[in-house]
Amino acid sequence: MSALLRLLRTGAPAAACLRLGTSAGTGPRRAMALYHTEERGQPCSQNYRLFFKDVTGHYISPFHDIPLKVNSKEENGIPTKKARNDEYENLFNMIVEIPRWTNAKMEIATEEPLNPIKQYVKDGKLRYVANIFPYKGYIWNYGTLPQTWEDPREKDKSTNCFGDNDPIDVCEIGSKILSCGEVIHVKILGILALIDEGETDWKLIAINVNDPEASKFHDIDDVEKFKPGYLEATLNWFRLYKVPDGKPENQFAFNGEFKTSTNLQISDSPFRCTQEEARSLVELVLSSPNKESNEEEQVWHFLGK
Repeated sequence: MSALLRLLRTGAPAAACLRLGTSAGTGPRRAMALYHTEERGQPCSQNYRLFFKDVTGHYISPFHDIPLKVNSKEENGIPTKKARNDEYENLFNMIVEIPRWTNAKMEIATEEPLNPIKQYVKDGKLRYVANIFPYKGYIWNYGTLPQTWEDPREKDKSTNCFGDNDPIDVCEIGSKILSCGEVIHVKILGILALIDEGETDWKLIAINVNDPEASKFHDIDDVEKFKPGYLEATLNWFRLYKVPDGKPENQFAFNGEFKTSTNLQISDSPFRCTQEEARSLVELVLSSPNKESNEEEQVWHFLGK
């Protein structure tokens, strides 16, 4: 049984500011060579922002300017031993927001101009995910697919819930710990239909095609075969990760089963601005010497059965 996952190109909800022209260069390059990041503010503070630039040095929106799908002619920097030519049509760009084993909840600021990565703030405090034994922080490289959005006005037939108004999330299961702001090529292995506080929150299971083990993985069954226990840990993590905050366990569609196929649809986005406007926006984010402490990041939670 295949599952239908509908990804929508971002539209009016995001306060985006895009440059004129395209963000991808020409000729064979690896994904990260096409995009660079610039830090503003102090890490672990509410004013921290990670802005994105293209290969020409122009500011871009990672949410809108980075293509969803990998173009084998313009972004083909992956050795053929890692992905056959006919596999390129199934490769996608992933923006890494949270490196594996870290706790800070970093995310693309969909409501801010240029959509930089920032740390999520709730009730005036920086958000950190709890350590739930035996897990330390996030157990994958966690991020998102650009140009996608879960529509809060549309009820998903699979979950019977509306979208969470965020980009589609990706759990990258490769062997490397990646960095916040990296843009990598991934192949999608499967999906998990999480219902998070009553909202549809699809999770894609994927692997970096430049990972040393990538050639072994083609679908969700290969994850269980070559990384036994990882899918079970993923299910448990999403089910329990908000319990330390006093919230109930999350639920899943399909009885928590991972599905293996996707269907993607995109359309154009209308937002544009000049490079002068983009540069002015970045310069407004000033550095700060203040660093907010986080004791919760060092606390472990032991949840009874």
